[in-house]
Parts: sequence; structure tokens; C-alpha cells
Amino acid sequence: MSNIAPDRSSGSTPCELKASSLTIPVLKINEPDMDGIREHLATKIEQVPNFFKHAPVVIDLSNLKSSDGLVDFALLVGMIRGLGMIPIGVQGGTQEHNDTAEIFELAILGKKGIKTDSQKDRSTTKPVVVPATTRAKTVLVQRPVRSGQRLYARDSDLIVTAAISSGAEILADGNIHVYGILRGRAMAGIKGDKDARIFCHGLKAELVSIAGRYKTADKLGDVDRGTAAQIYLKGKRLIVDLL
Repeated sequence: MSNIAPDRSSGSTPCELKASSLTIPVLKINEPDMDGIREHLATKIEQVPNFFKHAPVVIDLSNLKSSDGLVDFALLVGMIRGLGMIPIGVQGGTQEHNDTAEIFELAILGKKGIKTDSQKDRSTTKPVVVPATTRAKTVLVQRPVRSGQRLYARDSDLIVTAAISSGAEILADGNIHVYGILRGRAMAGIKGDKDARIFCHGLKAELVSIAGRYKTADKLGDVDRGTAAQIYLKGKRLIVDLL
């Protein structure tokens, strides 16, 4: 292989960084109604699916008022990806939203975010991104995940050998395995992997989600709470099977 540098005597450069006038869709969130957002967005995409497939989108939270409460940003990003679009940035959110955006490697754009009176009280410990080893694409956590904590296994599966407390949140780009009671929130396949699954020894979750499809505790139906279970997608339906 030659190490001779190319002749740039003509003034050429290997690349150029310039401003662009590209038009990117903006998803304006007017209220933190996740079911309503999914229904409305899915309807729009079904009307012109080829237009929105793999389309970049900016999430705009500036229309939200402090009295509306905080939108579930992690779930929102997973939902958008699950519907086939690619969120690339966020604007108008709170610092908590921006912290979550950093986890998802989204750009923080433009307008200053809304502020809530209780934002300081509600803020959780800054999310911990746990990298997978190059040898095995799995993150192993051998301690309880307590209320207010958030763990994210980037580009890997997540295995937790202890309990997940209420108010805690675990996220993974791949599968999630919990060898304990799952009381908090678990979101697998958050970059759109519809084959991801959640396994737990005891299901008492506040929320479970696969690739943006989710169920809250009140929508888990007649599932025997506290028993071992797996959660996965079948078509567009989120299935909860007891083990």
C-alpha cells in the first residue's frame, strides 16, 4: 500500500463542510399523550409510507407547557424508530430531555427548553451508558437498579442479575434479561430492533417496550403479576407470555 500523499497543489481538499438548505420534517409534540401520538403518527405514515420510510425527523418539544408534565422522551424516540423514521435531533425540551437525547446520540438544536417548577426535584441521576465489551455484545449488571437510576446498554444486550426497583429504567439496543423482579421500566430494541425480547423472573413492571411498542402496568391485562415472563413483538402486537 502506498503512503505517498496525493498532490493537492491545485488547492483541492479531501472534504468540505458546508451549510445546507435541506428540508427535514419536524415532529411537534403538543401534549405528552403517548397513545395519541402513536396513533396520529402511524395514521400519517400509512397514508404515504414511502415518504416517511427511513426519513430523518427533528423532535420539537417547545409547544409543551410546564403544566403538561414531561413527555416520556426515551419511549418517544423508540416509538419513532419503531415506525420506521430516524430521529436526528431535539429542540425545545428540558435538560432531562437533552440528557436522554445524548444517550440516543441525537443533536440538541435551537430553542431553549421549557422549564418546570419541579424539574430539579424530578431529575434523576444522569443516565449511565454501560458499554459492551468487544468480545461479547452483552452488558452484565450484578447489582440492583434503584429508583431514579437509568441504565442503557448501547449496541448490546443487557443482563441484570438483581431486581429493578419501581421508578428505575433499563434500556438496551438488544435484548433485556432480568434475573430478579422487574418493577420499573424496561425498553428493549430501542433503535428499532423488532426481534428484541425482554425476559424476567418476576413481572411487576410499570412499563415494557419493544422497538417503541409498549404496554403500561394497567394494560398488561390478566397477566399473573410476579411470575416469570417474556415480552416480544408479533407483527404489531406486543405479546406477554408466561414462562
